[in-house]
Amino acid sequence: MTEEGTQVSRRKLFGLAGAGVALAGAGAAAGVGIDRLGGGTPASAAVSTVDFHGEHQAGIDTPTQQNLHFAALDVTTKDANKLRELLRTWTAAARRMTAGQDVGPNGALGGSAQAPPDDTGEALDLPASDLTLTIGFGPSLFDDRFGLAAKRPPQLIDLPAFPKDKLDPARSGGDLCIQACANDPQVAVHAVRNLVRLGFGVTEVRWSQLGFGRSSSTSRSQQTPRNLFGFKDGTNNIKAEDTDVLRDQVWAQAGDGQAWMAGGTYLVARRIRMHIETWDRETLAGQEQIVGRTKGTGAPLGQTGEFDQVDLQVGGAGGTPLIAEDAHIRLASRQTRKGVQILRRGYNFVDGSDGVGHLEAGLFFLAFNRDTRTQYVPMQQVLSSKDAMMEYLQHTGSAHFAIPPGLTPTSNWGDGLFA
Repeated sequence: MTEEGTQVSRRKLFGLAGAGVALAGAGAAAGVGIDRLGGGTPASAAVSTVDFHGEHQAGIDTPTQQNLHFAALDVTTKDANKLRELLRTWTAAARRMTAGQDVGPNGALGGSAQAPPDDTGEALDLPASDLTLTIGFGPSLFDDRFGLAAKRPPQLIDLPAFPKDKLDPARSGGDLCIQACANDPQVAVHAVRNLVRLGFGVTEVRWSQLGFGRSSSTSRSQQTPRNLFGFKDGTNNIKAEDTDVLRDQVWAQAGDGQAWMAGGTYLVARRIRMHIETWDRETLAGQEQIVGRTKGTGAPLGQTGEFDQVDLQVGGAGGTPLIAEDAHIRLASRQTRKGVQILRRGYNFVDGSDGVGHLEAGLFFLAFNRDTRTQYVPMQQVLSSKDAMMEYLQHTGSAHFAIPPGLTPTSNWGDGLFA
């Protein structure tokens, strides 16, 4: 078995999804299991943990959990030593939380009653719920504040403007990102809350996004979920078992431009508003024509099974292809994109209403790739200008991050960056 295959097996530790998973869209607060009894790890946490250590960070090819809390932060200090020390502090806290423990050794209840607790405490009695914490560095971190300009990878570009974008600066960018995924929404939010708390005076939140109901699968053991348009989403996504594809399409290599990124990857985060009220008035046949798949089984038009190989040439009446030239599946397929793929980890969101009678709902799209310049950007340029689905979508937030490689039990986030 390859090293990547070993990591997949080690991390495929499925636990019990918390009863609150079904309530994820309600914006539940967050939590994580703790050291409750004499500092030991609760038995319930032991069966719902994902290894924090490995060649790659967890939360990328890890089987996609049900809930997300994603936060982008700005660094408010100009002291590189303070930033490096914070990354070490975050690493120690993340090790504990992903193992189902309190943020600090004294926990929510074990310290002095006259001092703030080590842990905010809303996670008392909750297991780890397969929590993963993933850190990333944005292009803006590589300016002259910390002497990191020479460390900026060439792949970490400022994303270009795409047709029909309507980006909100308050929902875009960031020096750092924290991605917390878990099978209990309270676990994910608790993790981000506590890392943000530890960063007080060094970082501040720029924007954040809650997500519920995963809209992709990253393991063959998972069923394909549905997005808010009601269609199965991400059928042909790269899976954790596709170790050769991951090596070629997702994981950065030492020769790619910055050796410290070897084993890492690049994340594009896009907040996509879905005009669901307009979509809901489209006919079933029209919806299927726009997507290029049947709504029930998820099979490509003209075929019978969800995972049937897409045949873009299959013809309908008069020889016209059943999968239209502007169908989403055609434009996004690896056949059209000459074999180029990305790894998706998407989540649905509903953020109240927009004030004019419509739900503020959509997809928080997370794409991991080895080189954003040659993978995500060309794909999005085509989709944003030709995809029939764009009539029902609007990209309102955007960010790009370098995701460094995984850690050993003695290393810390940022070690390679500051070496």
